[in-house]
Amino acid sequence: MKNNTKIVEIENMNNIEKSKIEVNTSSPATVRSSVFKKITEQNSLHENLDKKSVAQLLSEMNEEDKKVPLAVEKALPQIEQLVEKIVLRMKKGGRIFYLGAGTSGRLGVLDASEIPPTFGMPPHLVVGLIAGGETALRNPVENAEDDFNKGWEELLEHHVNVNDTVIGIAASGTTPYVIGALRNARQKGILTASVSCNPNSPIAQEAEIKIEAIVGPEFVTGSTRLKSGTAQKLVLNLITTVTMIKLGRVKGNKMVNMQLSNAKLIDRGARMIIEELGLDYEQAKNILLIHGSVKKAVDEYRLKNGE
Repeated sequence: MKNNTKIVEIENMNNIEKSKIEVNTSSPATVRSSVFKKITEQNSLHENLDKKSVAQLLSEMNEEDKKVPLAVEKALPQIEQLVEKIVLRMKKGGRIFYLGAGTSGRLGVLDASEIPPTFGMPPHLVVGLIAGGETALRNPVENAEDDFNKGWEELLEHHVNVNDTVIGIAASGTTPYVIGALRNARQKGILTASVSCNPNSPIAQEAEIKIEAIVGPEFVTGSTRLKSGTAQKLVLNLITTVTMIKLGRVKGNKMVNMQLSNAKLIDRGARMIIEELGLDYEQAKNILLIHGSVKKAVDEYRLKNGE
């Protein structure tokens, strides 16, 4: 049986070590490599953590966390470019697909899962795919992220097309599952973007739009669930929130299309209607429950009353 495994070595410029990417591919495609700084693997700036007090640890970790929004700020031009392109595509029926492994994959699934309740959008419009599937949301799945072809195969199951956007998420920027999906998507003329925390990483090479939040070494060496994960979450928040606003899912600063899934949200919706129409609480709550969203309730009330 033919061995379809390819090893790509990438020089770590700081530690003079090599990181290896092993990809499983049955095609001639391989992961392109370049010399890049794998900052996410560099030694922590903080020594002897196990000898410090709780107060010291919390203070030092908090100081590291302050670097995250500044790193994201530097990537705003690329995020803006991506959002502008996504909005145009979604107006034509396009979707957003996130792909990632481990923490990165979970963050993509999390962001996608929050779009329907927050903005009242159908769940198929923002989709999170994680290497290893549903099991990987809670437990590691051995070698799932090393399959170069799997991400693209999963996108094909969703009938991905040129109106869609594929966003690969990987703190290290070296995940074969993500790289393979981005490469194939871009070759098919689909808009691609990468979200990583190392400069000039392999996934950035595969993406049309490169979003790099360089947060520096992690507080616990190599633990990218920390600053890198926080940066990725902030980037995803920016992408989908601003996209939804531009698609008309927010009025003023209110979530007028949110799903009324509990008493708290029904109460919030009723108070939005009071603010908008000047009704009493019971009237507002009644029309909200009849129409199912703040926007529909307000629009129907105004239509009915000639406003």
